Amino acid sequence: MESTSRFSVRAMSLAVAAFSAGVTLPSHASMGNIGTTYGVMPVDVATAQSLSMFNDQVSATYYNPAYLTKDERGELTTGLLHAEQELRASNPNADGDILSNSPSQHVLIGMKTNLSSLTRFGHPIYLGFIAGVEKYGKEMLAFTSETTESGQFLQYGKEPLFLNMGAATPLWRGISAGASVRITLDATANLEAVSTLGGETSREQLSVTAEPSLKAILGTTIDLGDTFCPDGDCFLSGWETALVYRTKSSASTTIDSNIVVTQTIPEPGLSLAVSTIDSFQPETFGVGLQFRGDRWRIGGSLEQQNWSELEEEFAVDTINDQASVPPDSRIRFDDILIPRLGAEYQLTKNFALRGGVAYEESPLSSTRNPEINYLDTDKIVVGLGISATYDRTRWLAYPVRMDLGYQYQQLQERDFTLVDHDGNETPITADGDIHVISGSVTLKF
Repeated sequence: MESTSRFSVRAMSLAVAAFSAGVTLPSHASMGNIGTTYGVMPVDVATAQSLSMFNDQVSATYYNPAYLTKDERGELTTGLLHAEQELRASNPNADGDILSNSPSQHVLIGMKTNLSSLTRFGHPIYLGFIAGVEKYGKEMLAFTSETTESGQFLQYGKEPLFLNMGAATPLWRGISAGASVRITLDATANLEAVSTLGGETSREQLSVTAEPSLKAILGTTIDLGDTFCPDGDCFLSGWETALVYRTKSSASTTIDSNIVVTQTIPEPGLSLAVSTIDSFQPETFGVGLQFRGDRWRIGGSLEQQNWSELEEEFAVDTINDQASVPPDSRIRFDDILIPRLGAEYQLTKNFALRGGVAYEESPLSSTRNPEINYLDTDKIVVGLGISATYDRTRWLAYPVRMDLGYQYQQLQERDFTLVDHDGNETPITADGDIHVISGSVTLKF
């Protein structure tokens, strides 16, 4: 696990001198993941997630597990995602305005298969999973957690392990249902040590445990033509609708320590606790609609994300909830609606072109949140992508599909007030540009 909050024994010993007793010090990290910040697969990136509820690839386990039933074949997919982030916080009284420009880089792997052969009923049951790992697979549990005086963006930075597993089955005449889980980790560490004021430790005992946390995602898809006119065409033919529900989720790390300082703090010692949450995702309700023609399709979705629940996660935050911080300066979040619209056109038998657009309002309603200094803005998202199918395979039973997607996010300007540890205020303007490129290769079986 990589973090700017590196809790060594020496650092804890020095921190003891700064606190009188029993302090709980939460710090906070990026509240995003590749599924909502960019898009999992190139199709999701290229359409700004507008057609993700109707994407039959393995990313359906996150966006709409019911759509795993759309293609009866099995699937093995691998891919890469690279996001260049230029996040700016302009201050008229300082030189330079680039707050962060570190990229996010993921390797992706996913698989889908039909498990109907496991039973005697012959009813299709589809199982799928997908995983994304930061820094092209080198940082499985990477995150950064810190307070800052220069500001930090709410939903960008290094992303933790992205892992989803799900299953789906057709129910009746064009109606399918599916369920999946997003898997995160809750880590806990306990440290006991004896230290001098100089930071020299002895009798150190450290225990670390991590438990998986499973959060549900439910989805259903209705092909209106198959449902209401299965024996022929009617005005509903070609129309599909989808409903999705995702419970809130997050990863967390909690460190408890008990330090005895020689000739200063006797037994039972001083307790120091540090906790952080990472990649928080709000409770989400989504509805999607798509119309498919002979060589094209157009669709869109509307998501409600209940970010106000994040205020409850910060309720025990002694940084944000100190008596010296006035109530109107405490961090606040709004529930938001995100509209998305996209289209796809089959240029030839082997090539398809797609694109999408979305407008994402910022859930962060407070522009002054002392010491944490989160920044977030409204953003316009535009995507474009292409798929190529290679069908002249000599040894493979099905054609090989290659996808490429590009996305641009323009973060709109928004004014904030940064507050340092001494209460000094600095006005800044936050904005930014995000460029995302994603590619994948899919084998069917």
